[in-house]
Amino acid sequence: MPSPSSVWPRFRPLAWFAVLFLIVAGATRLALLLATGDGVPASVASWLYIFGVGLVYDLVTLVYFAWPLVLWLWLMPRRWHAARGGRWAFAALCLALVYLLLFVAAAEWVFWDEFQTRFNFIAVDYLVYTNEVIGNIRESYPVGLLLAGLLTASLLLFLPGRRWRSQPDTSSTFAGRSLVVLAWLVMTVLVSAGLRSDTKERSDNSYVNQLAGNGIYEFFAAARASELSYPRFYRSLDSTAAFTRLRRLLQTPDARFVSDDPMDITRDISADKPEQHLNVVLISIESLSAFFSGAYGGNPSFTPELDRLSQDSLMFTRLYASGTRTVRGLEALSLSLPPTPGESIVKRPRNENLFTLASVFNAKGYTSEFLYGGYGAFDNMNYFFGNNGYLVRDRGAIAPERIHQANIWGVADEDLYTLGLDEFDRLHAAGKPFFAHIMTTSNHRPYTFPTGRVNAPQGARESAVMYTDWAIGDLLKRARGKPWFDDTVFVITADHCASSGGIASLPVFRYHIPLWIYSPKHVAPGRMDRLMSQIDIGPTVLGLLGMNYRSRFYGADIFRLEPGRERAFVGNYQKLGYLREDRLIELAPRRKLQSVRPDFEKNGLQPELPPDEVLADDAIAYYQSASYLFSNGLLAAERAAATPPATATAAR
Repeated sequence: MPSPSSVWPRFRPLAWFAVLFLIVAGATRLALLLATGDGVPASVASWLYIFGVGLVYDLVTLVYFAWPLVLWLWLMPRRWHAARGGRWAFAALCLALVYLLLFVAAAEWVFWDEFQTRFNFIAVDYLVYTNEVIGNIRESYPVGLLLAGLLTASLLLFLPGRRWRSQPDTSSTFAGRSLVVLAWLVMTVLVSAGLRSDTKERSDNSYVNQLAGNGIYEFFAAARASELSYPRFYRSLDSTAAFTRLRRLLQTPDARFVSDDPMDITRDISADKPEQHLNVVLISIESLSAFFSGAYGGNPSFTPELDRLSQDSLMFTRLYASGTRTVRGLEALSLSLPPTPGESIVKRPRNENLFTLASVFNAKGYTSEFLYGGYGAFDNMNYFFGNNGYLVRDRGAIAPERIHQANIWGVADEDLYTLGLDEFDRLHAAGKPFFAHIMTTSNHRPYTFPTGRVNAPQGARESAVMYTDWAIGDLLKRARGKPWFDDTVFVITADHCASSGGIASLPVFRYHIPLWIYSPKHVAPGRMDRLMSQIDIGPTVLGLLGMNYRSRFYGADIFRLEPGRERAFVGNYQKLGYLREDRLIELAPRRKLQSVRPDFEKNGLQPELPPDEVLADDAIAYYQSASYLFSNGLLAAERAAATPPATATAAR
């Protein structure tokens, strides 16, 4: 057997790289910890946990990250390794690894600044859409200067290690090197089997858990979990029991189930007022947290136009978004479905011909449209809406000369609204009522907008909110002069909040979004202060219109739901939350379930509560059934529309 001394000179560069890797990983963790501020308690225990557990994850990540170096040191013959060309090529490989390591550290800083978390499913998602992501980075940061700075830093770290990397190898054999690589392979298998991303989650402070991880490790863990099977990873009930419970939860005074099949949730919805075929314009604003608005207690307020509109609108004060990404908001608004684990349905295979809000409007003779300020290939939006009852219009439908300003994400909101106004004029002239879902983009980094609209600097989130608010006011000002305005209902809400991270794993205050319903001739101003989910918006609007329809929605008309039954759904790509009054049920992979007290006001701890088996089973029934119905192709539009409800026929 070859002695360790015979292979040590060859693999000595691996020791150099390991030390460098751990220093950079530790420095990154320290920088993110300092950026978190008072989100992490200033206690020795917290810091020991962050850096102690973090070291374990760094070592595990090193095992994966160093494989290119290990393979080179294994396969390169001694003669080639010692040759000038071999030395230069090996040096280039080492420099590239150092540069990549620093690049990832810089990317982690940017990601943490935006999302208050290590790399997760959002980072994996964004990697698919390199045009938008790279464009966003170019427009938001001095990329050339940053890359040059990273190269300089890489050289400063690389050059002092020359002595460790260049020691001659005069005695190693391929067999001896193979034993080292075999040991590295065994180590890789062991750490893959013995450590999971959620192993570190032992603190009740989500920041502590996140900082104890390693961004590179978290990225690949998220990539592996892009589509999570509910029955495999989450706590479940017997299928019949789950659906029996679900039918009870979906039963409302305005609903009648069409069959006795316990797994059929199809219901006939009967309105309590005459049906009105009013136009509906649903605007989901990018990242509009409720706290931006003075009407929701924001101080200072960045939304003077919406604050004024609040006086003439039906305003909903306790609405919570389903998720932390645009596709989750679009899913909730169009499908009225709780967020299933893993990828959003908007991006998943076999998502065509589903029962959507457009299905209801189209059956009533409407034309339904989805209008987006960017290119709708991003996040599969054009495909999803185009195959689920909507006509799609995106940035490509806007003539360049009509664009006041644009960035990588899309045109300025005012230009998107101009497209909408043109579409509404066309449809009105054709005598067609219309339902339009408009998705904006201006309130997204790099936060740029046409000059002269608001007195605020470019590139700041608050400035973008102010412009977004101005554009809404401008839209309504232009719309008031249109012949269709008096018979139009404007529904203004958000896709999700501006930030998603917090001390808690599902920080409820990060899901609070606004909702205004404005139609001076048809909707009386007022306030709705009951707890409400984003999936309830569609059914509530249909209820205000007095529409009778056949439904497969999970959402409810908040005005017909009995007091005391309010609930909301909040989640990220792995954790699923069920919010009832002063309790949040959290479902997580590995069949974890806990009950916590939500903090509705601030970024605080959400302490664990004693189990509530009734609410836990309700949460399971909702999420388990939603995942089952989609996975088995049972959310199709034709299933709901097969037999028109008698009440709807009578109303017409």
